[in-house]
Amino acid sequence: MRVPVIIVTIALSVSLTATSALAHHSFSSEYDSKQPITLKGVVTKVEWQNPHAYFFVNVKDDTTGALTNWALEMGAPSGLQRLGWTRNTLQVGDQVTVEGTRARNGSNLANARSVFKDGKKLGAGSSEGQGN
Repeated sequence: MRVPVIIVTIALSVSLTATSALAHHSFSSEYDSKQPITLKGVVTKVEWQNPHAYFFVNVKDDTTGALTNWALEMGAPSGLQRLGWTRNTLQVGDQVTVEGTRARNGSNLANARSVFKDGKKLGAGSSEGQGN
C-alpha cells in the first residue's frame, strides 16, 4: 500500500514541477529589446499573481482617438514587494506612463521596465538585461 502512494506522490510532484517550468519564459524569447515603447493610459485591470504580475492599460491613439488595451508584464509579486510595491500600488482608474519593451509577436503586450504614477517612478521588476 505504501509503494503506490509514494509513486503517485512522486508522479504528481514531477508533473507540477514540469508545468511551472513550462510556464516561465526567458525575456528574449518573448520580448524584443530593440522595440522600446512608452505608453500612457488608464489602468483597467491588475493581476497580482505568480510567476509574473500583470496590469492592463487603455491607451488612446492621439490621431484616431481609438482605445487599445495593453497587457504589461512585471516581475514576480515577491520581487515587486522588495521594490516597495503592494497589491494596492496600482488601482483600476490610475493614470500611468509605462516604459518597456514590446512583445516580439507585435501584439499589445509589453514587459514593463518603469511605471510612473502621480509623478513618481516605480520599478517594475523587469527581467530585461538579466541574461534571460
